[in-house]
Amino acid sequence: MHIAIVGAGIAGTATAYELACDGHAVTVFEQRAAAAEEASFANAGLLAPAPLIPWATPGIGGPAGQRLFGRRAAVRLASGAGASDLRWLWQRRRAARTAGDDAVTALARFGSYSQARMHQVAEALQLDPESSRGVLVLLRSPSDLERIEPAVRILRETGADLRDVDADTARLIEPGLASDNELAGAIHVPDGESGNCRLFAQMLRYAAQERGAQFLFNARVASLRGGPAAVLLAGEREPRRFDAVVVCAGLAAGELLRPAGTPLPLAGVHGYTISAPLREDTHAPQGTVIDPVHRITLTRQGQRVRVAGGAELGAADGALHTPTLQVLYNAASGWFPGGVQWSSPQVRTWRGARPMLPDGLPAIGAVGGAGLWVNAGHGACGWALACGSARAVADLVAQRVPEADLQPFAPQRF
Repeated sequence: MHIAIVGAGIAGTATAYELACDGHAVTVFEQRAAAAEEASFANAGLLAPAPLIPWATPGIGGPAGQRLFGRRAAVRLASGAGASDLRWLWQRRRAARTAGDDAVTALARFGSYSQARMHQVAEALQLDPESSRGVLVLLRSPSDLERIEPAVRILRETGADLRDVDADTARLIEPGLASDNELAGAIHVPDGESGNCRLFAQMLRYAAQERGAQFLFNARVASLRGGPAAVLLAGEREPRRFDAVVVCAGLAAGELLRPAGTPLPLAGVHGYTISAPLREDTHAPQGTVIDPVHRITLTRQGQRVRVAGGAELGAADGALHTPTLQVLYNAASGWFPGGVQWSSPQVRTWRGARPMLPDGLPAIGAVGGAGLWVNAGHGACGWALACGSARAVADLVAQRVPEADLQPFAPQRF
């Protein structure tokens, strides 16, 4: 089959690789000049366990997850936020009440499947995307556990290895943790993992190209059609025909698929990251550290540390919010003093969207007319779910039953 893929982020490149491995002729259309230039560019990097990723599902986060307005709102309304963003917030709050444990369970199981598939791909291609092992969730007080209790409980029920450790053990696991910070204990996930999402996406692009896939950059898709499948590029008069089209276009997926009769209420929940080089290895994170109170992650990526946090709705090109960035700086310096070279010219800040559906789960499956598929809306878990969702889509296109249960991710659920 000749299959088109719209989007060359982590979901698109992973899908291109899987389909090319299955022997299909693959053409990827990407509106940017390179792969992984948008949501996959400088995200937090946390791979697993998926339910512990901040903003993974609306059922995780405690009381702050229900606070929509005011200075202490869980999600900040930035310049450009409109009625559609407010509607999405209410949908997310409703999903927190109705989806609850089911969404977290689905995320835990699919996240485990995706992590295993990522390891298979990385081993087959001998790739190392600056990965690090181990996740430590810091608990300043016993009440902090309430914020992530659904994730912790369900991960344990599904067989994940989560260990309760005291403050002294936490500091043995992460020697760089400040000794004078209040710390009641932590949850240690030895099999937790992080990595450089953009680097892995670029590696998958080249691996897909070696298997015959073509990538067309600076190619914006104006519209799609199913039955027969076709792609119309901006600036072209005639659509290009294919046997199938897989939409991995992040936020653009909703607009592209609206004419197909499958509404996807996607929102760009923008987050921030700061990437900085190491100053002293033993004073920096060795794996990933999560601060559940402020929903901040600190991940080790080779010779750098990436600090991620914040959530805001608004314009994609909005100005950087200085108070949010200051919270990230304070968290990194407070937990790991002396671990990062903040004065280095290599320090980079980034604001990027997490294309997210209200229940926090992706949309994976057939949509509209024959030959039209979607693999989008992974939100904060795009990197964590990419390889699993790509393999599942390849199986669906080939009319095979995927190994993972895709029922919770049906695009028609909205």
